[in-house]
Amino acid sequence: SMGRLAGLTAIVTGASQGIAEAIAKSFAREGAAVAIASTNLAEAQRVAGEIEAAGGSAFVLQTDVTRAVEVNAMVKAVCGRWGTVDILVNGVGGFHGMGPITEITEDEWDHVIDLNMKSAFLCAKAVAPIMMEKKRGRIINLGSQIAAGPNPHAPSYLPYGAAKAGLIGFSKHLAKQLGPYGITVNAVSPGTTVTPRVLKTRDKESLRKIAAASPLNRLLQPADTAEAVLFLASAEAAGITGINMNVNAGMMIT
Repeated sequence: SMGRLAGLTAIVTGASQGIAEAIAKSFAREGAAVAIASTNLAEAQRVAGEIEAAGGSAFVLQTDVTRAVEVNAMVKAVCGRWGTVDILVNGVGGFHGMGPITEITEDEWDHVIDLNMKSAFLCAKAVAPIMMEKKRGRIINLGSQIAAGPNPHAPSYLPYGAAKAGLIGFSKHLAKQLGPYGITVNAVSPGTTVTPRVLKTRDKESLRKIAAASPLNRLLQPADTAEAVLFLASAEAAGITGINMNVNAGMMIT
């Protein structure tokens, strides 16, 4: 197929739902072979099935991306099947709680940092030698509007805000380190997006207020972020590295 990513191989973590699912589908639409790394086997298989039904190429690797041994096995399996990895999108993330610092347990802190930050480190570490050897590659990390600006977007959940700020910093440092090998590393930070998780946790009125607070007067769809990530993954973005791209309907203009 003659898409913008024709002939390339991508790993998208967390692509069993939400924004990362939309990224996997946009990559497949543009001709990439997409490996979906997720702990949620049933939903990941649904996404892969939808990609294949649309004429794309995908396969699922049930992977806990917070564990090095599983990440290394996943990358090895992708290389075994498709020969290489051209693009990595670290889409795994999120959190399950809320609450002030006085109520956050050590385990909760570790879990959120591991899920959002350690996962990206382990996946980038696993693909870096492959990309360094062939002198090209793309690594894109999903940040968050709550961590993207000099003034944190409220209300935010402390471990998540810290992890996403760390992930943006990680992207900038890794961009400097891998740049000499022709590898770009960027972050994309979405604002509040209409995903199944957001629809579960927020009522219609709060969503209406969020939309009304943005200059574009709208909520974001998963495709808004997916298309930004697709651009950074494409040949057209060869000159862009070390940036954080805000996709937030102008909610936060830095």
